[in-house]
Amino acid sequence: MAGNGSPESPDFRSEGDPSNRGTNENRPFDAAETYELIAPNSDNLPESVSDGTRPTGTTPTDETAHSDATPAQKQKSPEASPLFLPETDPENPDPLTASPEHGEMTVPYWLGSAVLHLILLIILALLFFSPEQEDGITLTSEIYAEQEGEQLEADLLGAELTEQVVLTPENLPEVDDPFAKSTTSQFDPFAESTAVQTVRSQIGLALEGRRKGSKESLLGAYGGTATTEAAVQLGLKWLARNQLPSGQWSLKGPFRGGSSYETPSAATAMALLAFLGNGHTHVDQSPYTSVVKRGMYQLLTMQDADGCFFTSGGTNHRFYAHAQGTIAVCELYAMTKDPELRQPAEKAIEYLIDTQDYKKGGWRYQPRNDSDLSVTGWVVMALQSAKMAGISVPEKTLKRVGFFLDSVSVEEGSRYGYLPKRAATPSMTAEGLLCRQYLGWPQNDRRLVRGVEWLTMQENLIDYNKSDTYYWYYATQVTHHMGGNFWQRWNEVMRQEVPEHQVKKGKEAGSWNPGEASSFDMAGGRLYVTCLSIYMLEVYYRHLPLYENVYSLPLN
Repeated sequence: MAGNGSPESPDFRSEGDPSNRGTNENRPFDAAETYELIAPNSDNLPESVSDGTRPTGTTPTDETAHSDATPAQKQKSPEASPLFLPETDPENPDPLTASPEHGEMTVPYWLGSAVLHLILLIILALLFFSPEQEDGITLTSEIYAEQEGEQLEADLLGAELTEQVVLTPENLPEVDDPFAKSTTSQFDPFAESTAVQTVRSQIGLALEGRRKGSKESLLGAYGGTATTEAAVQLGLKWLARNQLPSGQWSLKGPFRGGSSYETPSAATAMALLAFLGNGHTHVDQSPYTSVVKRGMYQLLTMQDADGCFFTSGGTNHRFYAHAQGTIAVCELYAMTKDPELRQPAEKAIEYLIDTQDYKKGGWRYQPRNDSDLSVTGWVVMALQSAKMAGISVPEKTLKRVGFFLDSVSVEEGSRYGYLPKRAATPSMTAEGLLCRQYLGWPQNDRRLVRGVEWLTMQENLIDYNKSDTYYWYYATQVTHHMGGNFWQRWNEVMRQEVPEHQVKKGKEAGSWNPGEASSFDMAGGRLYVTCLSIYMLEVYYRHLPLYENVYSLPLN
């Protein structure tokens, strides 16, 4: 977060106002003398004033005349006095201050005193009534993840990092609210049967954090570092190098540690989402514009007449692949408003709505047949992406999802299993709670708070000795939305461990090795694990948080 520096108060001293001083170079008077101001209409103004000699009868000159003066008065000089008799041109007196009889300009002591006091009052008012300065947001230059290999260099960010990060470039596109603060909604279209009215963010602005300027601000605000962002950039370079000539990506290769399965639409969608999460689209001007454009067109060719993106792969991959493709197209449309993407996005959402298991409320491997939390979680994220793009989702579809989540929940809804009556696991709990957040559970719901407390216990934090990238991906999103101590606890480990385990050298530099301790990692392969890891490190700006700070709200 931003630092809490407070500016020091300036030291103001009454030294007089130089603007009120006249030109005294030709005055022959002793610097130790004091002077008496003469009123403008004085009848006894000495003529000797105009010729530069000392007026007689006004100021004593002998040493005994100063015997009653204080030491400070004896040392006082004309230059140290805020007001004094200036020299004027007797032939061209100032009509506002000149004596009508003699023409010499004089300064009334009361006017000088009033000006001096007015200046002091203005200074005091500025000190005591100026608005407090808000803390600035800066991107920390701390280096994390140094235990393996060399430190990540700042030039991997694509620009030199300095102590003072420019947050608002001159050509930054104007947005209504780059931080998309949450508002109280009287009606929540995502509300399910067990949900209550909640504080939610403006869904349409949820992707605004990816914009240049907003991204840098949010990266610093939510605990990102130079190292986390450098790891993202290195990961994107690896993905770009491994894009196939056709524009798509493969789960199997051409890299080491690929999956034993091949689902081109899933691989292409997952890679595209990594670039979109960092703010790159097919219409912007960036090093990855052509990469995104070729990948997008390839993904669109995979969509069939029904709107489904699944083309080939295991039968259990259908809705994973379709949900991922739907998220990619909806996000692209939300970020660019490219009219060519509206229809593909709408068709993809219609396919999900039509294939929902009406009896159980979720999705699994085949249309309208059975439900599990793993597949359903990806579909809920696709439906949320549609809302971000301004595509409507029927309330009844979301209510059915709520019923399904009830059926797989335990511990009064704070933990979740893969299927009904299955034991709760951290990965399914994280996925279930993210669905609850999107469906309308308020941040202070006791079930949500208890569930996130469990996810952020020491034994459930990121540990590469027991790899579970799938779980970490969902838990990163849930804790980021919750904020407060939950996010701080999770992020302190995540921003250290994930960049630390990125491959730093060789052909696979920028990727992550599949964790042998995780069956999901091994099945998905290097591209799958790399994409999820990039999503985690983009979390600071990828989606704006749904809530305010959890500790600012009383628990229900």
